[in-house]
Amino acid sequence: MALIMLMFSLFMGMVGYHFLDNLSWVDSLLDASMILTGMGPVHEMTNTASKLFASFYALYSGVAFLTTIAVFLAPVIHRFMHRFHLEEKEK
Repeated sequence: MALIMLMFSLFMGMVGYHFLDNLSWVDSLLDASMILTGMGPVHEMTNTASKLFASFYALYSGVAFLTTIAVFLAPVIHRFMHRFHLEEKEK
């Protein structure tokens, strides 16, 4: 599920950068990857539409990345909490 969320977010960014700022697919992948991981854009946006897209994509990416990490780590955290609860002695 986490991989699907990341791939969807990455694809959405690639499409936006490719069509709104006329970047190649590889450059779009680079910018979308950098924004999605919180590192920032590589290429300068050249028009208002691409600047607005980059702003909203950056806001979306922050939430999407944190949500994806939560989905990815949820089983580990659940297991840790479950194990911690089982070791607790009842009075």
